[in-house]
Amino acid sequence: MSTEEVPKEFVRALQELGLTKSSALQGSPLTGGVSSDIWCIETEDGRVCAKRALSKLRVAADWRAPVERNQYEARWLQIAHLARAGSAPELLGQHAELGVLVMRYLPPSDFQLWKKELHAGRVDASTAKELGHILASIHSYAAKRSELAQEFPTDKIFFEIRLAPYLMATAERHPKLASALHALVAQTQQNAKTLVHGDVSPKNILLGKNGPVLLDAECATWSDPAFDLAFCLNHLLLKCLWTPSSTSDFLHSFGVLAQTYLQAVDWEQPQALEARAARLLPGLLLARVDGKSPVEYITEDSQRDHVRRTATALLVSPASQLQHIAQAWAQELTT
Repeated sequence: MSTEEVPKEFVRALQELGLTKSSALQGSPLTGGVSSDIWCIETEDGRVCAKRALSKLRVAADWRAPVERNQYEARWLQIAHLARAGSAPELLGQHAELGVLVMRYLPPSDFQLWKKELHAGRVDASTAKELGHILASIHSYAAKRSELAQEFPTDKIFFEIRLAPYLMATAERHPKLASALHALVAQTQQNAKTLVHGDVSPKNILLGKNGPVLLDAECATWSDPAFDLAFCLNHLLLKCLWTPSSTSDFLHSFGVLAQTYLQAVDWEQPQALEARAARLLPGLLLARVDGKSPVEYITEDSQRDHVRRTATALLVSPASQLQHIAQAWAQELTT
């Protein structure tokens, strides 16, 4: 890993957090993030990962977001560790003024990115099962501690970086589906039951010897847990278009993740949560081709048409069970 001089804001943050005494640090910028500058930095005590939230995200659309979201990511990391040790990187510090968050560095030699594993067709259902347990553990822990809600006054941020660019922007592209998509926004806002990560995506999940580790909780908020479940399941559907030869494995993992998670739901009726996730999932599916953040690997019109047909049908006639969505998607892919 080649190194270069670390930006002064990161150096100052590490100094004031007591993580270095040096005034000149070396490090390497890390790739893959669209919402933050991320660096691997060499300190006297070893490597750390530091990130600073950007006000304008690196996407084609004009997508802006409040930089204070960095503070709430730090809080999410702390709570995730309390709920399930090792489910997120260890938080070393957060500098509110500079918007810099510092975590323990997780080396690629020990951790594989789930997105890369899925693209390569290495689809292990045990990973989906472990992830289901982790999500349910964090949701359950927070739901039973309602006082945590006041630590996440982030409704506006969540709307600006999740609900608006995904569901509202997609409604503008599909006027006939606008009422259904707007209803999903209202559903999410009206079922604020626990602490939500907001971006449970394979690009934000590392696989280590002790199981999955969740990264990038910049969207953390007190909201509907169905959002996290649907958001992650959505990616398993979309990956069928990226690596078609593993479609059956993706759909199997979809079922394992959903079942494992729902069996652990103890803060509300699992059937109610599943119904919300099943209604939300088609909206998120459509958003990944027609919202502000389309997935980069769906490049052909025929692939987009698969998404649009399936999502439209399910938005018009919602399913109440997640397995029905997987079945509809599997049938669509055979046409």
